[in-house]
Amino acid sequence: MFHPKIPTMPQPSGLVTPPAVVQPTTITPGAPAPAPAATPEPSRPVLQLTPGTAVALVSAGTAVVLVVGTVLVSLLLAVAVTSASVAVCAVVLRSLIASNAKRR
Repeated sequence: MFHPKIPTMPQPSGLVTPPAVVQPTTITPGAPAPAPAATPEPSRPVLQLTPGTAVALVSAGTAVVLVVGTVLVSLLLAVAVTSASVAVCAVVLRSLIASNAKRR
């Protein structure tokens, strides 16, 4: 049960074809390939940051921070409410068990 069983390699079935032989070919020198043309560098940056774009980026970043903060605070609040309700249930159960023990 605890000894691993190693699978055995099955024998090939049917006809096995030998690998094909590749004959080398001769290479004749030809004309050299032309060098690629140099592309000119752009004179202006790809992204232009205008005052309107800066305001839009700042407002989008602020919105993202506010949304993420709201989600995290709501999750923390949910954990706090859940733990408080579990604590109240534990106190009630302890009280019920103690009152049953006193009656006997």
